[in-house]
Amino acid sequence: MRRTLFAFVLFVLAAVVASPLLAEDNPFVGTWKLNTEKSKFKPGPGPKSQTRSVVAEGDGAKYSFEGIAADGSTASYSFSTNYDGKESAVTGSGMPGGADTIVLKRVSSHKVVATLKKGGKETGKAEAEVSKDGKVTTVKTKGKTADGKDYDSESVYDKQ
Repeated sequence: MRRTLFAFVLFVLAAVVASPLLAEDNPFVGTWKLNTEKSKFKPGPGPKSQTRSVVAEGDGAKYSFEGIAADGSTASYSFSTNYDGKESAVTGSGMPGGADTIVLKRVSSHKVVATLKKGGKETGKAEAEVSKDGKVTTVKTKGKTADGKDYDSESVYDKQ
């Protein structure tokens, strides 16, 4: 009985210690606020505000976005990914190009590339990179809006 209790306590301690280490392995994890002054949106204007939260989830992460669009409407969407190149469903509204799925692949420790899709059709590409010091994430996105117009943005997020 003591041996079983000891093994259980050891397992729980290992899990508690490992959780922060897994988050450290993913520099995207954290809460990020859009720096509207450093960001560029074509066509403009860009969002009035946006907060990007990334939480470690198994081998991947859950991304959540909350903000106010240029027209004052609320944007709120999220998705979970394993960075394995497989499609992940997007829930909510406000995703660039109206995308309903996203495919993310980690290409280095601090960089991921993404393909945005709507109805199975590619609508855009994105590249996100966390600075070496872990304080800034830059997301470059190009694609087509829901009405077929080109968009090109560079969103700069500061870690909170």
